[in-house]
Amino acid sequence: MIEDTIGKIEARIQGADAVKEERRQELLQLLSTLKSEVAELSKTHQEQAESIAGFTELSTHEATRADQNPELLNLSLRGLGSSVQGFEESHPRLVQIVNAISSTLSNLGI
Repeated sequence: MIEDTIGKIEARIQGADAVKEERRQELLQLLSTLKSEVAELSKTHQEQAESIAGFTELSTHEATRADQNPELLNLSLRGLGSSVQGFEESHPRLVQIVNAISSTLSNLGI
């Protein structure tokens, strides 16, 4: 399930015409790292890993929409941030990647 979600996110980023190539590559690279971090987390915390992937998908959807709704983007990004709370000590790299993705998505400027 997580693999499918990550695949959907990758496709969404690839198909987002309004995203500049530099940002697209940055997001895809971050997503690649997130994929491995979430896979590791899913070994012990499957539901939390699925939530992180799900909120990442939702945030990507909101950030790459042609007709953005800033309120929905902010809500999805807050959900994404909340999904990694409590993992700062056990999975610091995961939290760092999610924060970088959140920042990049919020600054797309579409």
